[in-house]
Amino acid sequence: MVKIIIFTDGGSRGNPGPAAAGAVIDAGKERLICGKFLGVNTNNFAEYSAVIIALERLLEEGQENPTNMQINLFADSLLVVKQLNGEFKVKNANIKPLYEKVKLLESNFGLVSYFHIPREKNKEADAQVNRILDEVKRAA
Repeated sequence: MVKIIIFTDGGSRGNPGPAAAGAVIDAGKERLICGKFLGVNTNNFAEYSAVIIALERLLEEGQENPTNMQINLFADSLLVVKQLNGEFKVKNANIKPLYEKVKLLESNFGLVSYFHIPREKNKEADAQVNRILDEVKRAA
């Protein structure tokens, strides 16, 4: 199994407000930083989007055998981690399709595990989110 470490973060300035998602992927010799502006959305939407962006990016990178990957994904959203681990139900109708998309993406990989971390240990993914939001603000 190839071990992949991912840190994800999402945020909105206002809730809802301008939102972005970011991820840092450590894939052995390769380190990927990605993210995306999400328009006006909620913080939870942004947090889920970050997980989706990270998993999609791994698949886009053309890894020969994603079923041979063991992914440890770290996020500072306790809600998202607990929902993805099956500890909390997904009740929000806007979040349910995002949850289902993550579960579908998971099926491409050998093992995906989710871990909650404090915000202080997620600085690089958080910085990516803020960089995107600052760039959008400057461009406006």
